[in-house]
Amino acid sequence: MSWAGPEDIYLSTSLASYLDRLFMYGTIQSLKLKSPTFVEIELLVLLRDGRKLMGMLRSFDQFANAVLESACERVIVGDLYCDIPLGLYVIRGENVVLIGELDLEKEELPAHMTRVETAEIKRAQKAEREASELMGTMKKRMDFLDMD
Repeated sequence: MSWAGPEDIYLSTSLASYLDRLFMYGTIQSLKLKSPTFVEIELLVLLRDGRKLMGMLRSFDQFANAVLESACERVIVGDLYCDIPLGLYVIRGENVVLIGELDLEKEELPAHMTRVETAEIKRAQKAEREASELMGTMKKRMDFLDMD
């Protein structure tokens, strides 16, 4: 019986250790290091509040704090989507749920998705929010029928 050495076990889930492992094994093909602190990776970041941000990773630390350049927020409502430009964006690590590298050579979205303007996606978001609130009030009205 052999015991796993420390190099075989990766318990850390920090962004820094993840990128170090990918770089060490050569699985990041798009990684271009111009200096030890300058990174060029196109990322998708899912935040705790449900927002999806995309942008070029410029810097990060062990707490998953990250700086995205040319960042945009992707808003999806039904079959509609919109990319809202944010510019340079600093993300606090405690708000990060998921970070993933984007493959620039693959198709981003299914063919049925339609790109719309910011004003139209805001209207669609408002309509979706109102519909979900209406469903919530209808459900509350029917709670008395609960026969548990």
